[in-house]
Amino acid sequence: MRILGINIPNNKHLDIALTSLYGIGVSRARTILKEAGVDKTLKADTLTVDQENAIRKIIESMTIEGVLKREIASNVKRLKDIKSYRGTRHMKRLPVRGQRTKTNSRTIRGNVRKTMASGRRKESKT
Repeated sequence: MRILGINIPNNKHLDIALTSLYGIGVSRARTILKEAGVDKTLKADTLTVDQENAIRKIIESMTIEGVLKREIASNVKRLKDIKSYRGTRHMKRLPVRGQRTKTNSRTIRGNVRKTMASGRRKESKT
């Protein structure tokens, strides 16, 4: 099954398989399936054409994938342009939502942990 050019995995339950689309998590996938009247334990290859079309129609009315990514990028760009606090944190590649930075900000800055030397310099042989 393909939705918006993305292959939905056939070997997973539908509520988990729909999360392969950017912008759809487990809870949103379950509301989509409830609205379409499809059991969440079915797999993508066992769906009928009517069920596929019902799911596809609901998903295409949502903001997901490329449109959502562009919207998020424009929101971050706007924050940077007006030089808000959050925008400057984005520019400096630091945590934006109030997390501490003395420790535990490895993911946003990258794993920059470096081992320190003993402090003594080795004597050079000349």
